[in-house]
Amino acid sequence: MPSLNHQVAVLGHGRFGAALCDLLEQGGLDVAAWDPEAPIPPNRSFGGLHEVVAGARFVILAVPVPAIRAVLGRIRPLLNERQIVADFGSVKLGPEAAMAELLGDDIPWVATHPLFGPASLSRGERPLRVVVCPNPRHPAAFRSVAGLLRRLDCTVIAQGAAEHDRAMAEAHALGFFIARGLMDVGAAFR
Repeated sequence: MPSLNHQVAVLGHGRFGAALCDLLEQGGLDVAAWDPEAPIPPNRSFGGLHEVVAGARFVILAVPVPAIRAVLGRIRPLLNERQIVADFGSVKLGPEAAMAELLGDDIPWVATHPLFGPASLSRGERPLRVVVCPNPRHPAAFRSVAGLLRRLDCTVIAQGAAEHDRAMAEAHALGFFIARGLMDVGAAFR
């Protein structure tokens, strides 16, 4: 069972959240996890949402992007100014807006996007790259989250939310058009 003052709370223990917990533990961090649906192993189980959030220095949102606002609403009363909230979603403008609205200037927050997933973690692929969006409202949160990620041997890429989302849209569109072209010429996919 994690200690009362664990360093990291991971909210969401699906495929990505569980793999992220593994990475954090491999980095020597004490982790507590919460998920209302996925099973939590005993070494990460700490009780309910209140207990998991209350003792953490970092609170990581590893939930689907559409759930971020609701989770933020649930945890907002549990947070204090010594904690840092970071979303780990694949888009940044929406999560950043939700954190700005619900956490504002009172609770430090930063938006991030790991450019890796459970499969790349299980294969030991490196380097692990993570986009971290600078937050002028909480510059110390940006530095702390970047430091946490570097401790995990991640390469940190500073990029604004709008620039990030535009780059991701272009990358996804390119992949779609390449796949569509290959299908149109009869390439077989297995």
